[in-house]
Parts: sequence; C-alpha cells; structure tokens
Amino acid sequence: MMIPNNYLEKVYASILAMNAGIRLGAPVEPPEWTAEMIQDVFGEIKDYVKDYHVFSADDDANGPIFFIRALLDHEKNRKLEPEDIGKTWLDYMREGIGMIWWGGDQVSTEHTAYLNLKKGIQAPRSGSIEQNGEIIAEQIGGQIFIDSFGLIFPNNPERAAEYAEIAASVSHDRNGIYGARFIAACIALAFSKSDVKEIIQEALKQIPAESTYAQVVHAVIDFHKKNPDDFRACRQFLEDDWGYDKYGGICHIIPNAGICILALLYGDGNVSRTIEIATMCGWDTDCNAGSVGSIVGALNGIDGIAPNYRKPINDSIVASSVSGYLNIVDLPTFAKQIALLGYREANEEPPAELVNSYKEKEIYFDFNLPGSTHGFRTSYPFKTFLRNSDYKGYTTSGSLEVIVFRMYEGDLSTVFYRTFYRRDMFMDEKYSPTFAPTAYSGQKVSMKVRVERLHGKAIVLTPYVRTTFDRKIIKTKDPIPAGSLWQTIEFTIPDTKGDIIEEVGLMIHSDSSRTKRAFGKIFLDEFRISGKPSYEIDFKKQAVEFNCVTPFAHHRGKWTLQEDKMQMDSEEDCASFTGHYYMEDAEIQARICPEKGNAHGILFRSQGTQRYYYAGFTGEGKVSIGVKNFDATELATTAYNWQPGKLYHLKVKAMDNNLSLYINDELLITVEDDTFEHGMWGFYAFEGGKCLYSNIKIN
Repeated sequence: MMIPNNYLEKVYASILAMNAGIRLGAPVEPPEWTAEMIQDVFGEIKDYVKDYHVFSADDDANGPIFFIRALLDHEKNRKLEPEDIGKTWLDYMREGIGMIWWGGDQVSTEHTAYLNLKKGIQAPRSGSIEQNGEIIAEQIGGQIFIDSFGLIFPNNPERAAEYAEIAASVSHDRNGIYGARFIAACIALAFSKSDVKEIIQEALKQIPAESTYAQVVHAVIDFHKKNPDDFRACRQFLEDDWGYDKYGGICHIIPNAGICILALLYGDGNVSRTIEIATMCGWDTDCNAGSVGSIVGALNGIDGIAPNYRKPINDSIVASSVSGYLNIVDLPTFAKQIALLGYREANEEPPAELVNSYKEKEIYFDFNLPGSTHGFRTSYPFKTFLRNSDYKGYTTSGSLEVIVFRMYEGDLSTVFYRTFYRRDMFMDEKYSPTFAPTAYSGQKVSMKVRVERLHGKAIVLTPYVRTTFDRKIIKTKDPIPAGSLWQTIEFTIPDTKGDIIEEVGLMIHSDSSRTKRAFGKIFLDEFRISGKPSYEIDFKKQAVEFNCVTPFAHHRGKWTLQEDKMQMDSEEDCASFTGHYYMEDAEIQARICPEKGNAHGILFRSQGTQRYYYAGFTGEGKVSIGVKNFDATELATTAYNWQPGKLYHLKVKAMDNNLSLYINDELLITVEDDTFEHGMWGFYAFEGGKCLYSNIKIN
C-alpha cells in the first residue's frame, strides 16, 4: 500500500510550505539581489520580507496547479505521455502572457518550448537538446513545475520521477530533466522518511550517478559533512566551484540544485529554516525555496509550518491560466484534488470522507483540514477575527470560528469569501492573473451556522454579496438572530445588473449597548456556491486590468472597451474566455458587429484555448457550428448572407448533446455532439480582424 494514512494532510502541508517558500523568495528573485545584498538589507531572514495584501501569480505555482490537468483531460486509464503535457501547455496558456516567463525564443526555456509546440514540434522533442541546444534545455524550469507529481505518488519515488520526467521533457532535457526526477522523488520519499539526508540519498537513485546534477549534490553533501554549521560558507563554495559563471543562460539548474541541497541539509528538516536559507542564498530564490518547501512540508506535516509563514497565505493563491475561474485557487481544495489523483493512480479506494468533501463543479468548503480557513476574510479585524476550530464542525471536526468581541449597536463587520479579484488588490502585475468570478447571479449559496453567545445581546447575521464596480453591498436575506443550534442559511444570488460579484458572506452586527457589548463565537461550516448561473455582462461596469477586459482572459489580439462594448482588433487568430469552468447546459446571447475578418462568433463549453465548440460566422456567406479539439471540425454549416459592419444578435443553446445556433432569433443550425460536456464561454476570431461585442446574457 503506497498511500499513507495521513496522506491528505501531508499533501496539504507540502502545498502550504511550497507556497510559503515561493512567497518568501519572490521579492529577492531578480538577479540584482545577490546573496550579499540580501544579507545586507534583510540580515538573518526569519519572516516574509514583504507584506503582500494579495500575492500575485507566480510561475512556480502555476505549473503544479495546471500541468497535472493532463491527468484529468488526457491521461485516463493509461500511462501519461509527454504529448499529453504538451497539449496541456497549449490548452491552458495564453500566448505571451501569464503562466510562464515569456522572455523570448532561445532566451526563456519555456517560451522556446511553447513556440515549438505551436509549430507542431511535439514533446519531448519540443524541449530536447537536439531542438533547443544544451544551455536552453538545462535551465531550472524542469524541477519547479513538477511538485504535484511527487505528491500524487507518495512513497513511490520511481513513479514520481518517471512522471516528473514526462512533464519536464516538454521544455527540458538532460540535467533539466534530472532535476525534475530528483525533486519529485524527494517529495514522494518525504511521506515516509524521517531525515532529509536519507531522502537525498534515496532520491539520487533516480538520476544517473555520473550526471552533473548528481555531482553537485554529492559536492554539497561532502562540504556539509566538513562544515555542518555555516551555510554561508557552503554558499561561497557553490559560488566558487558551481556558480552562474560556469553555466550559460539566465537561470541554470546546476547552481540552483546546489542551493536546494544546501538548504535541505543546513535547514535540517525544519520548514522555516529551510526556506529561509534557500532565500538568503540568492540566485533563483522563489524556485529554490518553493522546491525545498514542498519536500520539508511533506516531511513535517501541517504542525511543522510556522504560523508566521502560514497565516498570510490564508489558504488562497491566484494563478494565471486562460481560465479565470480556475485561477482563484483554494489550497485545501487543491490538496484534495491531488489526493484523489493519488488514490486513482495507486488504484486504491479513497476514503469516503475525502470523496464527500471534494465537489469539483462547485465551491464547497468544510474546514476539515487542520487550521484551514479557505481564504475567508473579515473587514473589521478589530471586532472580529477568524481561526479554524478543529472540534466544533457541523458533521465533522472542523469549522471556521469567528470571534466577536466588544461589538455594540452601530458596529458592523463582514466575514466573506472573495469570489473575484481586482488589480488594485495587488502590489504588482507579475504573471498577469485574470479572473472570472466563482459566484454568479442565479446560483444558490448555503452554509451551516451556529453561535455561542458569551455576553451582551444576540449576534445578528445578514447574508450579503458585494458587487465590484460600485462595491455595493446587496443584502440577500433579512437579518437572522443566530442561535446556539446549527442552522442552515441559504439564498439565491440576486441579479446584479451586469456587475460582477466579488464577495459572498455574512454581515455581523448586534444591538448591544456600549455597557453590555456583545462577545461570542460564530461557527461556519459547509459553505457552498452551486447551481446554474443566470447573468449579464454590462461593459460599462467593466475595466481593462492585467491587459484584459474584465472578466475575460484573452488569447492573442488587442481587446479594449468602447463605452458599452468590448472591441477586438487583431492581425492573427485570437479568442477570449470567461465564465464558470464547469458550466454545462446554457443559453449564451451576444450582439456582435463583425467589421473585419470572416470568422467571428461565440465559443462555448471551452476547456482551454484548444478545446471548445464554436458557433457563428465561419466564412463569407456562411455560418457554422463546429468543434475545436486542437484541430477544428465543422459539424454543420448553412448559407447566411451576413455583412461586415452590421449588428447581429447571436444565440447559442447547448442542452445535453444538442447544440443550436440562432441569429436574429432565427434558428439556423442544430446538431448533436458529445465531445465536451462543460466549460467556459467566450468569443473566437479565427482570422483575427475587428469585432464589437455587447448585450451579453448567460442563462
């Protein structure tokens, strides 16, 4: 049996520690930050060096989140192949923005590999030395994207290394692949081993003994044996014998592999010390601290992650794929997704508790993982603060505990889950995350709530949503005096008139006097957002942020706002994506004015830039419904004398396997196809050109 009893918690701990390392190292990643400068400015690092309100997307986290989708989209009941990962790259990346470092062909390894894939050069040749040269193929990326494969194969370093190699081969070769194999094996071994030295020695069995990667590992091990107390001396040794000046490119894997081994050995298994040392050593700080964080996180479990590194993460990160919905990442939910894949790949039955706590197609939080908060926030921490209660859940041990203190009439605090992000919430534009909301008008919100009243009058709860254009609170139910028994609060999200919802939560208030202020505890559990969306998009209430019109993610082309319309202008084929990633049956309407180009319309049930249905204009004098599954196939076509510069009302209906296209309320085409069951929606322009979009309705 490969799967350990504490599997899910260890996966969660590894993910938390990886993200703590990335967050710690990211501010000092630029090459201007030498190890000496880091020491001069920050001294002995013991905490995050920057206080982020919301930490922006990072390529080191994007990869582990999205490259495993090859297991969900392509590898089913068979072995993973490099081509599966290559397809996943093409499907979830927007060309030139987000996800990876787009540093240029033959400069950025990942950019080079993407261009190869786009040209039809399949993996593993897309990342090979034969195709790209040794310097490009041996940069660091191969070992920073593969953490999840180590987590999916606990106690199975051979299989973890094998799948990590398959994933890394899309963009890397030789030492670039050995690094992927080694780090994934270390993570897999950390589930059962108790010592980092043993983990390193065992993981070395997964790479060639004569490789340069193995040589730098042994060199650091030997130095540590002779100098076990001075990591800075070891860092200088690496600078002298294995430094960046010995290897070409922007960020070679070998010097950074030395830093990873240094941090593991001198950190001696302690999570905080390990990621701190990796950061203080410089070079590729977020990559190295993230990689070693994954290992020692799995080694130590949740209790090994210090509060000062865990609390600011708050279980929530953002990513920068083409799916704005999937870019809002809840770490406990991601851990459960990984764990379920682990059971699947091991051919073992997952525990019923895990199966029941993961609902892929909706937002569902049960707070059952120790310390989990699922990203909930409070607007008034002076009066309310949050923590996980591990002993008072609705049906399980966990719940979110909201401590209410010194609240009297006139005070108001909110406790909420953020369903959408705006640019002003971030300190930078790193990796350009874009978002589609995780809550929509027409959906149902439900939660279990109970209150322990300690002093003063009753604590009153009013459910609400907040829109993002005017930041207006919309009360969705009358105030509820919460009782000492669990009760269900549920409501349907109201029509927000084309605006986007950015918060869903509870307003907290009390009628207590100043002399008898309210003290108490609110317990919240089984928070759900589910059901069918029914909403509009009003472009007067949108903005251009992260180079995209909210709430879309654009794949090529220039997309702007023109009063109450969105405009596309492109010299090449392009597309735009938004919406609930798991939306199934739907009616999508938009007014489209095609000004240049012969192929404009609505795409739907999209599971990436390469997989979706499309319906609309597909050539001069014709309209079609088609399916794109990397290659486009027209399912049905009919003549229609459409004219450039005219406004058309397009409506697409997708009900089960029945797909229909209406133009100006006339049914033109109906076909049956079962290629895709769910997905995003948006717009396509296969020849580029120019087009205006308005009056969008989704039901």
